[in-house]
Amino acid sequence: MNVQENISLKSFNTFGIDVSAKYFARFTTVDELHELLEFNQTSNPKLQTSNFKPQTLILGGGSNILFTKDFDGLVLKNELLGIKEIKEDEHHVYVQAGAGVNWHHFVLHCIHNGWAGVENLSLIPGNVGASPMQNIGAYGVEIKDVFYSLEAFHIPDKKTIHFSVNDCEFGYRESVFKRKYKNEFVITNVTYRLNRIPSFNTSYGAIEQELEKMGVGKSIQAISQAVINIRSSKLPDPAVTGNAGSFFKNPEIGSHQFHELTRMFPSIVGYNLPNGNVKLAAGWLIEQCGWKGYRKDDAGCHEKQALVLVNYGNAKGNEIYNLSEEILQSVKKKFGVGLEREVNIV
Repeated sequence: MNVQENISLKSFNTFGIDVSAKYFARFTTVDELHELLEFNQTSNPKLQTSNFKPQTLILGGGSNILFTKDFDGLVLKNELLGIKEIKEDEHHVYVQAGAGVNWHHFVLHCIHNGWAGVENLSLIPGNVGASPMQNIGAYGVEIKDVFYSLEAFHIPDKKTIHFSVNDCEFGYRESVFKRKYKNEFVITNVTYRLNRIPSFNTSYGAIEQELEKMGVGKSIQAISQAVINIRSSKLPDPAVTGNAGSFFKNPEIGSHQFHELTRMFPSIVGYNLPNGNVKLAAGWLIEQCGWKGYRKDDAGCHEKQALVLVNYGNAKGNEIYNLSEEILQSVKKKFGVGLEREVNIV
C-alpha cells in the first residue's frame, strides 16, 4: 500500500477547495480497496497514535462535493477502470464500466460504438461510480432509464454485493447509497443496458433548436454534441472556474401551493409531475432573489446559471457553504419554498 500523509485535495475536487487529507491512497483493484479499508493503527505503524481510528472517505471525480475543512482521516481515490461489453440481445447491449472511469469518456465510448441511451448525459462531470449514487440526469434522461445493475463492496461485511435497479431505489438525484446505506458501500462497477436502435429524446431544453442551428439530423452523435454545446455555453468549466455543477435540487411542491405562487408570481417556472405535484426551477427562484452573478470575495453565484455556485480562485469551503445558506434562506422567505443542496458537504 502507498499511503501518503497530509496531502492537499485541491486537485481532487472540482470546486478547487484547498483542504488536506491526513492520509491519502488510491486503489485500482477491489483487493487493494479491501486492504486499504483494513488500514488502522494496529496494522500500520503510521497510525500508532492514541485511540486514533481514521474516518474513511471514498473519492471519485470530486465533482459533487464541497470540503469545508481538512479531512482528519483516510481518503481513498477510486481508480477502478475498464469498459467491456458483457452481453447483448436483440434490442440491447449490456456494458460494464469500472467506477473510476470518467463519465464523459464513458459516454463518448458508447457513442463511438453506436450504443444509445446516454447521449443526453454528455459532459456531466464526475465518474461512473457516482452515476447511480446520484441518479444523475439531464435533458430528460436519468441513470435509472439505462441502469441494469452494479456491484458494491460492503465495508462492514467485507464482501461484494450485487444491486438491481429495484435494489437501488432511485429517486430524483437519490439512491439508497446517499441515505439508507450512506458510507456503507463502495461502488466498484456499473452495468448499463443500452439500446442497439436509438430512441431519440430531444424534447427537453434547447436540444431541437441546437440541432437546427448545427444543421444536422438526429443521431446519437449529433444529440451528444448539441448537449455539449448547450452545457458549454451556460455552465462554467471546472478546470477554469471551480464549481460542482448544480448546487441545489429543483424543489417539488403540491399543486395547491403552486397555484398560490402563480397568483403572486405569474412567470414562475414549474413542471407538472405524474404524482400531481409540481417541480419548480430552482435556478429561477434563486435568480428572482437577486443572486445570479453575485460575488463576495472569491465565492459567488454564476452569472449565466444561478444554480451553480463558484469558486473564483481561493474561496474557502465554508464561504461557499455560507453563501448557499443565505440563498436557501432568501428563497424560503420570498417564496415559502425550501431548497435542498445537491452537493455533498464534508
